[in-house]
Amino acid sequence: MFSHIKAAIIDLDGTMIDTAPDFLVAINRMREDFALRPLTLDVIKTMVGKGSENLIQQVLALDFDTSGVAARFDEALAAYQRHYLAINGDHSQLYPEVHEGLQAMRNLGLRLVCVTNKPLAFALPLMEKKEIVHYFEQVYGGDSFAKKKPDPLPMLEACKSLGLPPSQVLAIGDSSNDAIAARAAGCPVLTVPYGYNHGEAVQNIQSDGIVETLLVAAQLLSAKNSH
Repeated sequence: MFSHIKAAIIDLDGTMIDTAPDFLVAINRMREDFALRPLTLDVIKTMVGKGSENLIQQVLALDFDTSGVAARFDEALAAYQRHYLAINGDHSQLYPEVHEGLQAMRNLGLRLVCVTNKPLAFALPLMEKKEIVHYFEQVYGGDSFAKKKPDPLPMLEACKSLGLPPSQVLAIGDSSNDAIAARAAGCPVLTVPYGYNHGEAVQNIQSDGIVETLLVAAQLLSAKNSH
């Protein structure tokens, strides 16, 4: 399965960067604007991964009914985005062996694309700040296409931009979002065990394997390609 891989599509939040501490600060500042109690990191970790709009809806739904959420949504999203941009990357950090893994993949001749549900205006500055953007020939955000993961559209578009069939493009992510999107697009998929899978065990994700780090993923590909 991994012997003909020519490129990799890699997720951002929960896969390359532990951004939950950034979400925590931005969300709680937004909640403070609305005179709401702060949330814990554990609660926020179960909500991230499906884009900013979904995140804010879930956060508001803790305190308001459907009509209450709808009435406050636009203002809350704008407040959250303002707060997030102000602290983007300040409280987050790279997971272990991310630089080493990305460099190893490049050394294997793999082409790399990042596909994230994070808005592009947040994703690019964050990747620049953490000094990983140069590994990627393209970065696609949650607002780059008409649909986000778990819809396969971003994966299919990324494969199209690479000029490769999905069977030759490995997806790597931390959640069912990534696996469902990859599966539907026809990409093989590996998952990392340390990210945010909406509060679910990573073992429940229908992937082609769990790799401890991106470097382990690169080593697996190296081994498969040398046979």
